Amino acid sequence: MGDSSASYIHMVHRLIEECLVFNMSKEECMEALFKHADIKPTITSTVWNELEKENKEFFEAYASRREQRASDMEMKRRIQNMLSNSSIRDTKE
Repeated sequence: MGDSSASYIHMVHRLIEECLVFNMSKEECMEALFKHADIKPTITSTVWNELEKENKEFFEAYASRREQRASDMEMKRRIQNMLSNSSIRDTKE
């Protein structure tokens, strides 16, 4: 592999790390890198998959945190809806 290929893969790796900081899924990262850095989704996916293989425990914990965050957001949304519906009923009475 040439130096330019290795540096390109390293750049994609760094950009994926930035996506992880922003709590993006693999699909969101693929879309963002394609849109903002013109990196083909297949390249991002391949590098992401290799990172997952090399850092299995990290990505398992990352997926778990994303699931927990989604669950927390859903619970928050439900509570807000309940409170909103309750205040609407109170104003009608």
